[in-house]
Amino acid sequence: MIREPHSTRLPMSAFAFQSDNRFLKVAAAAGTRPFAVAGIGWDGSTTNRPGARFGPRAIRESSHMLCDGVHPLFDVTPDGLLADVGDLPLPNTSLAAMREAMTPLVDALIRQQHMAWLGGDHSITLPLLRCYRRWLGRPLAVIHFDAHCDTWEDHFGEPSGHGTWVYEAMQEGLVIDACFMQLGIRSAGVREARDYVRERGGLIFDARSLRGLESATQLAQVLQAMRERLAAHGHPPVYLTLDIDALDPAFAPGTGTPEPGGLTTNQIFTVLEELAGLPFVGMDCVEVSPPYDHAELSSYAAARFVWTYLCGCIARGAWR
Repeated sequence: MIREPHSTRLPMSAFAFQSDNRFLKVAAAAGTRPFAVAGIGWDGSTTNRPGARFGPRAIRESSHMLCDGVHPLFDVTPDGLLADVGDLPLPNTSLAAMREAMTPLVDALIRQQHMAWLGGDHSITLPLLRCYRRWLGRPLAVIHFDAHCDTWEDHFGEPSGHGTWVYEAMQEGLVIDACFMQLGIRSAGVREARDYVRERGGLIFDARSLRGLESATQLAQVLQAMRERLAAHGHPPVYLTLDIDALDPAFAPGTGTPEPGGLTTNQIFTVLEELAGLPFVGMDCVEVSPPYDHAELSSYAAARFVWTYLCGCIARGAWR
């Protein structure tokens, strides 16, 4: 009997690092539920420690600790409303090729479901914003948790990377500059980069100014400033991007560019909970690098941030 030769061409969905588990163990029913998560296992643009390609897998595994997923504040669960569409099948050797391949996949998903994206390094946020800008037909407001301003004009001599996306998004008109709000910034950097968002009219709440402020009462002025800024611009659609290194390494050691002196998990939870009523259209959680994590601290925090975001959207009735 003559056997057909085995194909040596494997699909991009067959990369060993891609995740085959599900967030909160939900169904994989794409398009049939109003909310969905998807993994983007790309870490080819990191400037220090790699490993964020394993982030989607680790975040999903950590989410399994949430059991029935009923949120203690919002008293809702994503169960029955959330699908996990898996990891996007993407090239893993070229940033440009990855972003090009992402675009049609993201375009289709955001038109069907309210998405939460599991990274991956922060270079994935630029193509995501391009897709949302094109779909909504208008620039977005952005809430950006990060240790780094990500406003550098180049990536160590290359045109784009995980530290340039804010600069590129503003240059391309993807965001409303005055409604770009950063929290947790504290890394080394020249003044031109550190102050870029403020000089474009946005808000920066650096880690130093947030020290010791955790409760809703303590953060009231920050929260009010953010709400007033959005109201002054007609309550535009809001995108949330959460770099896990916004947290102090004591809370999230598993990341590529850890920066001491960061936020606490309680600070981020307070902001997510108090601003849940904003008109969010999507989010990403990026830069979780499991090889550098300890006791899954970083992935547990990431899973709970994504879960809190989803539950907040569900509680406010964010149905498409």
